[in-house]
Amino acid sequence: MKIIAIANQKGGVGKTTTSVNLAAALAASGQRILLADLDSQGNATSAMGIAEASNGSLYYALTGEKPAIDLILPTRIENLSAIPADLDLAGVEVVVARADSHMTQLRDAFASLKASRTYDYALLDCPPSLGIIMTNALVAADEILMPIQCEYYALEGLSTLMLVINKIRESANPDLRISGMVLTMYDSRTNLNQAVVGDVRSHFQEVVYDTLIPRSIRFGEAPSFGRTIFEHDPSGAGAAAYQALGAEFLRREAAGMSFVSPPQVFAES
Repeated sequence: MKIIAIANQKGGVGKTTTSVNLAAALAASGQRILLADLDSQGNATSAMGIAEASNGSLYYALTGEKPAIDLILPTRIENLSAIPADLDLAGVEVVVARADSHMTQLRDAFASLKASRTYDYALLDCPPSLGIIMTNALVAADEILMPIQCEYYALEGLSTLMLVINKIRESANPDLRISGMVLTMYDSRTNLNQAVVGDVRSHFQEVVYDTLIPRSIRFGEAPSFGRTIFEHDPSGAGAAAYQALGAEFLRREAAGMSFVSPPQVFAES
């Protein structure tokens, strides 16, 4: 099982939308997928139509009380299981910070599940912060996938995230790689969005996925019904984009495409 942390410390860039719909796209292609919600707001949990965390959330895994395998719930989607979030996660930072192994709690909790080979991929929907939960996700992960909104300010703070990734490599996870960057909320009608896409691809080159995720009101509607975009608007542009992203993700995985860091020219600019 490969663990992919879907992360960006900036909020509102499409992390949860990408986590949920990429998970659904990969499951539809026959991959065995586990979606883990690490955000106390529980948006990925509600988007999957899960009313409550009956087995508990990853709070119990992060505090060492339960292994991740004991927290998994089935979903209505074939090949897709989930570990939901709840409000307990909001207080986990204080508890975990006191543990000697505070950086590796999640990796330890996933160890038996990873060894079982029950799933092909685990997608971690990370909170928009650089706290202990994010640190644990990066220590547990094999790769990090970064959703980037198609606006100039959305790239703000990327150098900080790269510093955190490098520190994680130095201290606890030397093999952590970057799966790539996914450009979200793209509107082809605006010159600004087109310019951002051009600049990002110029700077980051092959790190950036070819698939563009469009801006669509359907993405905002789907979670309120507890649905993925494939269930809510199966013939729309959003569903087509995430189907394409899933296919591109698998092609890149098969080709072994992952990166230590983006080109330094951007981080220094």
